[in-house]
Amino acid sequence: MSLNPPLKHAMTFSTDGGALHRLIEAALLEDVGMGDVTSEAVFPEDQHAAATFLCKETGVIAGLEVAAMVMAFCDPDVVFRLLCPDGSDVRNGDVAASAHGSVRGLLKAERTALNLLQRMSGIATLTRQYVNAVRGTRARITDTRKTVPGLRLLDKWAVRLGGGVNHRFGLDDMVLIKDNHIAAAGSLTAAVSRCRTFLVERRLQLKVEVETRTLDEVREALRCEGINRIMLDNFALDAMREAVALIGGRVEVEASGGITLPSVREVAATGVDVISVGALTHSVKALDISLELSAHA
Repeated sequence: MSLNPPLKHAMTFSTDGGALHRLIEAALLEDVGMGDVTSEAVFPEDQHAAATFLCKETGVIAGLEVAAMVMAFCDPDVVFRLLCPDGSDVRNGDVAASAHGSVRGLLKAERTALNLLQRMSGIATLTRQYVNAVRGTRARITDTRKTVPGLRLLDKWAVRLGGGVNHRFGLDDMVLIKDNHIAAAGSLTAAVSRCRTFLVERRLQLKVEVETRTLDEVREALRCEGINRIMLDNFALDAMREAVALIGGRVEVEASGGITLPSVREVAATGVDVISVGALTHSVKALDISLELSAHA
């Protein structure tokens, strides 16, 4: 694949480039199967065309580098040009990128490239709306693990492109003690103590967060050693403000649970450090983008 200008690809986000390649391969296998019989029937192998990625609504473009890689899988000689950098604002009528290659390759890649690009752009667009809503406060917008299985790499990358930050990627990169852990352990204190022992024994240096549902649990968490962040789960605004004052900057504070775009500014105003929003990735509205082909010698 020839790229102009050069792309950094997903390695700018993930050190495991193999994960992205496997994701794209699986997506193409699902869509293409043994081959695009329609395009193979209609077009000779050596027929070429130009294609443009046309934005049909306002939003944040995200995933063009992924779309370029999808096209390279289908036509190694495709020439892909970014006209709008990933993470930039686009409007209805903007051309975000162009590609030149075989008609068969372009059409084979079309649906997979658009599905991933539209989803990532939808996530980035919604994230940017949340980020803009809390601008001027200390709060950062973060995602959750409520992602489509197999697409977490792209979902979380899109959150970053929209201006958000990533929470833990998986169960192995931080300790997050939630309500079910606490219930099964018998108490918040017992769960924290067991986690601290486990980390010491395994010589693991991981951050520890604990979920709380009441002010009493916040007080209990503050009596425990080794906690880096306290999550306030489904707290009312008055209770959230009281919890922030009670914690007093000793650890980070995360607000979570039922936070919407209309309510996020009020949540941020309580003084929390992080606001996690599952809707960024679990209720995605794809950004409307199409691939338009034209004859090309």
